[in-house]
Amino acid sequence: MDLGKYLARIGFTGPAEPSLEMMRTLHTCHLLSVPFEDLTVHSGGRVQLDLPLLYDKIVNHRRGGFCYENNSLFRWLLTELGFQVTILSGQVKSRFTGCYGPPFDHFILLVELEGRRWLCDVGFGVPGFSVPLSLDTEDPQEQSHRVYRIRKDLEMHFVEWQEEENRGVDGDWKEIYKFTLKRRSKEDFTEMCQYHQTSPSSIFFCKSLCTVLRPGGRLTYIGHRLITTTFPTEENRHVVETITELKDEEIPGVLKEKFGIVLNSTLIAKDEKITPPLITY
Repeated sequence: MDLGKYLARIGFTGPAEPSLEMMRTLHTCHLLSVPFEDLTVHSGGRVQLDLPLLYDKIVNHRRGGFCYENNSLFRWLLTELGFQVTILSGQVKSRFTGCYGPPFDHFILLVELEGRRWLCDVGFGVPGFSVPLSLDTEDPQEQSHRVYRIRKDLEMHFVEWQEEENRGVDGDWKEIYKFTLKRRSKEDFTEMCQYHQTSPSSIFFCKSLCTVLRPGGRLTYIGHRLITTTFPTEENRHVVETITELKDEEIPGVLKEKFGIVLNSTLIAKDEKITPPLITY
């Protein structure tokens, strides 16, 4: 693994000394450069979590991945740069079924720096936060036009947001995922990584998708649609979404032009309804 090549892949050019500013910049650079995607699952492959394989896929072949991939590699990067990083297990609340996923549903990172604790997550998608969230407050944390908070209930922490409009403390908070601070290992997620590639209750099995943060917006491919999202500005204070319908033969060109992704095998576009899990968590 070439640390300099990884930093170049995400467009980071600052000083390589552990600091809060560096961690925030690395987090945002990663989200602006590395897509959140499950295209391997829908092009005849299987996701494997060995770090050399993840490095080759994301850095050398300029692909992306889902949480187990992006956050595993980001953890390696932070650790190599001198940060103290702990793996945590999260459970995502599906916006399609309204249900929480099983334990080890989501791979997230806790970074301890200068006596403070930060939640890092470069492997989530549309509701994801662009810079790390503080774990030492339950107050709202504003990021551009969005606002997040981490609410604690006994040993469980809940990441919540107000979608695309910041309405303050009394706004309509929606849960994104929940987690505890129990230390985990990368190997703990192996079974759930397979689950997400084979279960009709997983978004990654049911939908071919790819999304990446852009300055001032987000670009998302799912099934046969390309969704361009523009965030609010001073001139236009509303989120603007443009949806383009795609034919099968158009999808490879869109992935290459818009996301920089070239697949080695044919993609089978998929956008099926997700089956609610039999067990409620």
